[in-house]
Amino acid sequence: MGFIVGIVIGLVVGIAIIIGFVKLENSRSKLRSQLANTVAAFARMTVEDSRKLLPPEFYPSWVVFSERQKLTWLNHHLTKIWPYVDEAASDLIRASVEPVLEQYRPAVVASLTFSKLTLGTVAPQFTGVSIIDGDKNGVTMELDMQWDGNPNIVLGIKTLVGVSLPVQVKNIGFTGVFRLIFRPLVDEFPCFGAVSVSLREKKKLDFTLKVVGGDISAIPGLSEAIEETIRDAVEDSITWPVRKVIPIMPGDYSDLELKPVGTLEVKLVQAKNLTNKDLVGKSDPFAKMFIRPLREKTKRSKTINNDLNPIWNEHFEFVVEDASTQHLVVRIYDDEGIQASELIGCAQIRLCELEPGKVKDVWLKLVKDLEIQRDTKNRGEVHLELLYIPYGSGNGIVNPFVTSSMTSLERVLKNDTTDEENASSRKRKDVIIRGVLSVTVISAEEIPIQDLMGKADPYVVLSMKKSGAKSKTRVVNDSLNPVWNQTFDFVVEDGLHDMLVLEVWDHDTFGKDYIGRCILTLTRVIMEEEYKDWYPLDESKAGKLQLHLKWMAQSIYRDS
Repeated sequence: MGFIVGIVIGLVVGIAIIIGFVKLENSRSKLRSQLANTVAAFARMTVEDSRKLLPPEFYPSWVVFSERQKLTWLNHHLTKIWPYVDEAASDLIRASVEPVLEQYRPAVVASLTFSKLTLGTVAPQFTGVSIIDGDKNGVTMELDMQWDGNPNIVLGIKTLVGVSLPVQVKNIGFTGVFRLIFRPLVDEFPCFGAVSVSLREKKKLDFTLKVVGGDISAIPGLSEAIEETIRDAVEDSITWPVRKVIPIMPGDYSDLELKPVGTLEVKLVQAKNLTNKDLVGKSDPFAKMFIRPLREKTKRSKTINNDLNPIWNEHFEFVVEDASTQHLVVRIYDDEGIQASELIGCAQIRLCELEPGKVKDVWLKLVKDLEIQRDTKNRGEVHLELLYIPYGSGNGIVNPFVTSSMTSLERVLKNDTTDEENASSRKRKDVIIRGVLSVTVISAEEIPIQDLMGKADPYVVLSMKKSGAKSKTRVVNDSLNPVWNQTFDFVVEDGLHDMLVLEVWDHDTFGKDYIGRCILTLTRVIMEEEYKDWYPLDESKAGKLQLHLKWMAQSIYRDS
């Protein structure tokens, strides 16, 4: 009897084990199938799918989505034909760069030419290629290139005192992106009329200079002058938007040449909270601005001595050649007198972010290097007012400065604009924006505590920076949210160049304590004629002012 019971129990247990094993295998098979489907789905994912799943702020720093394809095959063939490319390219570089070198020749040099020019035996490496969409009349291709070559480049330099110096350019290291534009497209082989070549982005350009059989440091400043000349020559001869147009088929390709497309007006207003570069006292900041980093196209502001919150209020004008890709770069320096100026910080803004015909008021955060994206150190901010006016924008785009009698160019033509045949003989005039500025100081909020009792006794001092006219409100006792509702009128002789400064002070029995300030240009009130807004207090931990501004204009002119 026990034997039979044992057999039955054994059969039941065995069947249960078999059923459990089968179910486990089925479950594992299902999981493997799901995993295979998931892996296959990831394999079919595109870059756009990845960006939808994971927002950019969650990417590790080493994750890069590249749309560029590798060019191993091109590098392999380029190595084979490099000796022939070297000979052709050397002649092209000599013919195109020598005139530019002469144009940017340092004052201490009488002549500057190539004595020898070969590109060496090491071919450049193309690390990627991409096609730029959006060009209906052509094909735009960008090639990433890296070159650590062994060229033989010798500059023949003759100084003003008659000394000849052969200077060798050595240890060249270059990384950049070249742009090729095949345009226009035609119905004959090779299907395009010309090729435009340009250095779209210069990521790195390093080299050293050595006098053959001598020491270049024997002539002070010569090495720096020649290095700056070489960089300017590269910038002005091939760096985008400059391009070399190579005709492939007969035709007129003048429309492909570089042409100005508009004007950028910049008002450098002020900077705040700049890093102090001086051990004694404060920095003496000035600004340099450019769209293309060439000496004659770089604008420099005046120096403001011993001030980390400088106010410039200066106007500059730049020629724009490609609003879709160019940037305005601002660099703030500490003036060190006869020594080299020290960089405080830099910033840039893309011109494509500007709406044509509209003034853009921006504060730009300063960074140490524009190539470094994650600079968390506070180096200060710079305040700009920007206006981009494309050429030929009379239809549909109105210059707000002109319509309000305030020209963006700060100069206007006296005669009627329809008289084009007499344009060359017109007298230019400076516009002076004269009028009455009415300022109502309405209230303030969140004023920082100034007294031991946890309150403050604030009042506001108003002043016009250029004319020096001043007024002040009454004192509101024991309040961190004072209300004044007082109106002041200022006669402004030149609204284009004047500024309104409002300083908030705490009144004490035996003196006064500075709380903060607001600095306003008159651009907005001249354009809008009247507005009300809140303004945060600079140089203060907290606080803001509510103002109502009104402008009553009377434009006058003076001969320039």
